[in-house]
Amino acid sequence: MSLNTENPLLIGGMGEFIKASVLGISEVSDFSVEEIEIDKDHIHILLRISPKYAVGQHVRRIKQQTNKLVWQKYPALKRQFWFKKTFWSDGYFVCSVGNASAETIRKYIQEQG
Repeated sequence: MSLNTENPLLIGGMGEFIKASVLGISEVSDFSVEEIEIDKDHIHILLRISPKYAVGQHVRRIKQQTNKLVWQKYPALKRQFWFKKTFWSDGYFVCSVGNASAETIRKYIQEQG
């Protein structure tokens, strides 16, 4: 997921807040976070999901709930994002583990940021 800005907002405390938020959401959701890492303007997550819901539904839930939590914790950001009133960009990239092993993906995510 990418931010709706060019600024490196996810560096430091906000990135850790987003990480903790995603992990909290996963505890009450139909997915688990295998690996998560924050970069300056996007986030990498390795999810384990059930086939009950589409990947897009999980991404939408993560974006919606973290968006709400970010506005609560960082209300001053609303001035920067006043036009679209959204923290995350519209798109996202997703792929299945496929031919790469989960360990390869996990290592790649750990090396981000």
